[in-house]
Amino acid sequence: MATAGSFTPGRRRHREKPAGSQHSNGGQGRSRGDRVGQRETSDRAQSHARTSGEVLAALDLGTNNCRLLVARPQGDGFRVIDAFSRIVRLGEGLGSTGVLSDDAMDRTVDALSVCADKMERRRVTLSRGVATQACRLAGNCDVFMDRVRRETGLEIEIISNQEEAELALAGCVPLFDPAIPNALVFDIGGGSTELAWRPADHDDFGQGLAVISIPIGVVTLAERYGGDRFDPKTYDAMIEEVRSNLVAFDEDHGISRRVAEGSVQMVGTSGTVTTLGGLRLNLRRYARDRVDGMFLDFEEVTVLARRLAAQSYRDRAAEPCIGPDRADLVVAGCAILEAICQQWVVGRLRVADRGVREGILFGLLRQAGDQIARP
Repeated sequence: MATAGSFTPGRRRHREKPAGSQHSNGGQGRSRGDRVGQRETSDRAQSHARTSGEVLAALDLGTNNCRLLVARPQGDGFRVIDAFSRIVRLGEGLGSTGVLSDDAMDRTVDALSVCADKMERRRVTLSRGVATQACRLAGNCDVFMDRVRRETGLEIEIISNQEEAELALAGCVPLFDPAIPNALVFDIGGGSTELAWRPADHDDFGQGLAVISIPIGVVTLAERYGGDRFDPKTYDAMIEEVRSNLVAFDEDHGISRRVAEGSVQMVGTSGTVTTLGGLRLNLRRYARDRVDGMFLDFEEVTVLARRLAAQSYRDRAAEPCIGPDRADLVVAGCAILEAICQQWVVGRLRVADRGVREGILFGLLRQAGDQIARP
């Protein structure tokens, strides 16, 4: 059965192992609640999706990272059977030039080729790939996407800030505490930071959900302030730059009032948050199963963040959960995180090693179930 979103080998060029895909239309014709993951599928559709033998793939191409998950339906969710993550720095220099550099595009196409190989080997039947801030901003993104299609066979959608935040929220829902009625979810990216506010009175179709995207991410902030050692004055200036972008969102939705009532939970999904989780646990090597779902007190966030800001690039690179690829960016991420924690003093946050890709997978599960359940 070949449908929109199925994986169809044979389109790739310039590589020894051909593979390619046709992807879903990125949510066109679907309700907002579909994208957020709030609408419940019929029992018949869910049952079919769990037993259909579908193999699902979710690809998230960000400003800094290229990430892939391949999964099979299982129970009410999915079981990951393959994964890939690589720092590609697609948005490197974008803030000053307005275009994607040749080197950045080369690195990213190489990573996407690995993703396409994995999808072919796993016989993916339904997939979706999305791109975010770097591709939203780059003046030469059309040229880049043409190259991606030509060399990897992958069709990647450039999604809005709104949908990016909604997908991150949908991917984090399994970590929510049902006893706490309001939720604030944030995703610190390379080129932007998305926040989603889900109040207690939201409905199953996403009504009441509010999102904001600020044009500050770890790459853009690090390019402005540098990536070595940060004195307290510079680091505080970074925090204030971010926090000034959050005030209006807070006032529009009365979030601080709910925080003061003790009725808000906070969930953070990003490399910054998971890195601090790994440092807090003193891990000699990052372990997702220990970090995903753990809690970080705000006092711990402050201590860890200030320690990293005071260190040199070399010292941060020697940290087991950071390494040289993230050592120049992690302090910028800490500044964004501290700005969020200072704006909304919830007291602790839950660490999510999940987000957009998982949100995509939940959407693909519904799509698979809907397709098979049709008479």
